[in-house]
Amino acid sequence: MTGYWERDGLLEKMLAALRAAGRNVDALTVDDLAPSDHFHGGGKTATDRLARLAGFKPGTRVLDVGGGLGGPARTLAAEHGCQVTIVDLTESYVRTGEALTARLELQDRVTHRQGDALALDVPPASFDAVWTQNSGMNIADKGRLYAGFARALKPGGLLVIQEPMAGPVQPVVFPVMWARDAAGSFLRPPDEMRAVMETAGFRVRTWDDVSEVATGPANAAAIPAYAAPRLIMGDALDAIIAAQQRNRAERRILMIQAVLERSA
Repeated sequence: MTGYWERDGLLEKMLAALRAAGRNVDALTVDDLAPSDHFHGGGKTATDRLARLAGFKPGTRVLDVGGGLGGPARTLAAEHGCQVTIVDLTESYVRTGEALTARLELQDRVTHRQGDALALDVPPASFDAVWTQNSGMNIADKGRLYAGFARALKPGGLLVIQEPMAGPVQPVVFPVMWARDAAGSFLRPPDEMRAVMETAGFRVRTWDDVSEVATGPANAAAIPAYAAPRLIMGDALDAIIAAQQRNRAERRILMIQAVLERSA
């Protein structure tokens, strides 16, 4: 799926769009960047909600899997004092994320690495939390995914997720943000997903259906040029948003935020 996500010149496009919108790109803040670097349903508002659910303390070591451009990681670092390692498969996202982290002078708290969510190259039991927002939709082998998360966590560590899941009405209407058609999309219903996580060694603390609050943009025409969906999806965004409205209204796709604890 890397070919679907790769984008040339993403940093330059982002900075140009921000500059055109009147932002001082030489003095950016986490909030200035939020529309551009939170590429998931609900944007920074959803990230903030999920962070509150997790209750992170300063110094928490977080592995952000599928962290993309790094908006959530920089939020966790700047606003919650976390030490965050991002792993993402898409090289252009990693390069862009590193440059944005440097602009915000957060290199001491946020690290970017290219890597595969199904083959995490991290020592066992080395993180206090695994964080992932809207990153598992292209992955079919959910059991392997969550077993890898459990391996990376210390006993009692937290799995903190925001994930689109299959709703009670099927099939999904395409295109969606993460796939042009069903060949690239692997959603499961919430009860199945919860069972997979529990089999991997997790115990649910919080499991919230946030479909009405952690959604994507409602109107493609209103999305500014500097927003992540527009920067990344370009002209394809209009059809994606139209399909998204049906998927949400007809409950074909649900959005779940959850916090789970790894068994000791």
